[in-house]
Amino acid sequence: MLLGKVISIVALSAALLDGSMDVAMPDKNIDGRVFLVNRQHALSQYYAPIDLRKTEVYGMSQSMRDEAATALESLFAAAKEAGVPLSSVSGYRSYSKQATIYQRKVANTGSEKEADRLVARAGTSEHQLGLAMDVARKGTSSLNSGFAKTKEGQWVYQNAHRFGFIVRYPEGYEDITGYDYEPWHIRYVGVEYATAIFNSGVPMETYMSGHRLEIYDFLIHQVTNEVLP
Repeated sequence: MLLGKVISIVALSAALLDGSMDVAMPDKNIDGRVFLVNRQHALSQYYAPIDLRKTEVYGMSQSMRDEAATALESLFAAAKEAGVPLSSVSGYRSYSKQATIYQRKVANTGSEKEADRLVARAGTSEHQLGLAMDVARKGTSSLNSGFAKTKEGQWVYQNAHRFGFIVRYPEGYEDITGYDYEPWHIRYVGVEYATAIFNSGVPMETYMSGHRLEIYDFLIHQVTNEVLP
């Protein structure tokens, strides 16, 4: 019985390491929708998505990964139909571009500590994934927390998940996300995850940690049940 349990655990571990890891830890799959990027999980300076394309929406010409771009186009079309037209401001950014933006913010604020609240350092920005877009009201490129009080910002918060996006840096969770509230920054994770994260009311970091623990608990119970007489 003990030998059988050991064999089951070894088999489970091997499965997780050989192809099933994406299921157990989807936030670690760099080509997936929910790869987690923040100050603790950085991207290589050489990373760039292979399926980038220009988004066909109103606003500045910006690129995203193909699936995310298609979803964004649907979101913009729905927003326009609802009478809250949006504008794209900033999508994919390379490592080097993010480094330039960060250094500019350091110069403007006078300190790295202040800049870190507002801008991601190179390698720690979701924009490098090609899955994030900064959006604004149509006709403007201004990005500030006041967007949340506009009808456009409220529509985005309430409806983005229907198209696979989340407001990535929610208010009240700055200590977890590491950034100030950004109602304009939306991140594509797919409809299933976006809906679950929206309904949970917690940031992506918290949700994915809990999701991973649930999967591990399920797998452990599966192994336990298999070896019981």
